[in-house]
Amino acid sequence: MGSVGDGWLIALDAGLGEALLFAGVLFLVGGLDDLAIDLAWARMRRPPARFEDLPPAPPCRLAVFVPAWDEGAVIAAMLRATLSRYRHDDYRLFVGCYPNDPATIAAVATVAQEDARVRLVIGEADGPTTKAANLNDLWRALRRADARDGRATDAVVLHDAEDVVDPFELALVERLLPRFALVQLPVVPLLDRGATLVAGTYADEFAESHGRTLVVRGALGVALPLAGVGCALRCDALAAIAGAGDAPFDPRTLTEDYELGLRLGALGLPACFARVTAPGRGAPIATRAYFPDRVRPAVVQKARWMVGIAFAGWDRTGWGAGWRPAEWWMRLRDRRAPLAVIALAVAYAALAGSALSWAAHAWRGTAMPWPQGALRWLLAINALLLAWRLAMRAGATARVYGWREGMRAVPRAVVGNIVAMLAARRALVRYCRMLAGDEARWDKTAHRFPATVPGDA
Repeated sequence: MGSVGDGWLIALDAGLGEALLFAGVLFLVGGLDDLAIDLAWARMRRPPARFEDLPPAPPCRLAVFVPAWDEGAVIAAMLRATLSRYRHDDYRLFVGCYPNDPATIAAVATVAQEDARVRLVIGEADGPTTKAANLNDLWRALRRADARDGRATDAVVLHDAEDVVDPFELALVERLLPRFALVQLPVVPLLDRGATLVAGTYADEFAESHGRTLVVRGALGVALPLAGVGCALRCDALAAIAGAGDAPFDPRTLTEDYELGLRLGALGLPACFARVTAPGRGAPIATRAYFPDRVRPAVVQKARWMVGIAFAGWDRTGWGAGWRPAEWWMRLRDRRAPLAVIALAVAYAALAGSALSWAAHAWRGTAMPWPQGALRWLLAINALLLAWRLAMRAGATARVYGWREGMRAVPRAVVGNIVAMLAARRALVRYCRMLAGDEARWDKTAHRFPATVPGDA
């Protein structure tokens, strides 16, 4: 019996060594990748531009697209807030609804009766389709409206039904459109005090991606993926994507925003990640919104992102044309999430196994073997990279939300890892179903709009 007991413990210790080596190598690659972004950002970063310093531009006619499925609870408040906040003289809000969603239709129709700038667009197909299909309905409605008015719209701005728009957003877009076909503003998640455990992971991630990674992408001149909100696209660019058809947004994808940025980049059209401070405010001109604050909605949302970017991205968008190492690097970063999740799962399993091994060795009165040689160095290097990563994340969050949220970003990393692992499982199942012939569907989460709009105007 003793030899059998020793055998399983020896096997456990050997398995732990292999698991640590496997996860350690993946963590090392990912850690060095993040470190390269940090170093590039430190070299390339510039202070945000000031709105007042941007050259004026000719007046533009703009259209704001708001696709809406099952948004009866928030869409009216969002539209009224948007109408009251925008500082621009020539825009219209096109809201896409479905015939089988009477609550959303009624809410939009009420606001449309109050303000002629709101246009209710009801598609032919029942919902939910994909968001891209809804956006195509809005594009066709815009083209019909332009034909009736005898005047072309210059650009389209994309928003969701829960977004708090920035008062200076359209004015900023107007000043940048002469030079750029695509403009992406930063996204700043809103946080409720005392409820930041899950929602705060979005704040941490956007603080890093929109505070650092997109800055590097812009400096490298590679394709700029869109966030789907707070982004503007010139109508001539959308027409070039649509070609002879009337559907610039691909209805077969779950992440039309991400793919659209890459498609426009492939055409060589200039893009801009706009880091600009508002007049008299010092705060960035950005889109603000609440993100999921519970685990299940966060898993649903992040699974959709993972399907569209990490899994289907390999099939649909490839690696870009020509010899462009920087483009390959960024697309590989976009698609590394499944590998990162595998490494996390193995690492957490190894952590649990190590606790079991320590307890077994303590009970037997033997010493638990510790990693030696190259594995020991690998773990030490990863520990330093992890400490660096957490410090950089805390710093990015603190710059946007203050030092208290910056400190909370460190333990929230564990919550983010758990959500990512659950989302990866859901994403893999959904992707396999799509490969088997299932249609892409808008797998949205419930939204909410702040009772009191943040007073940044």
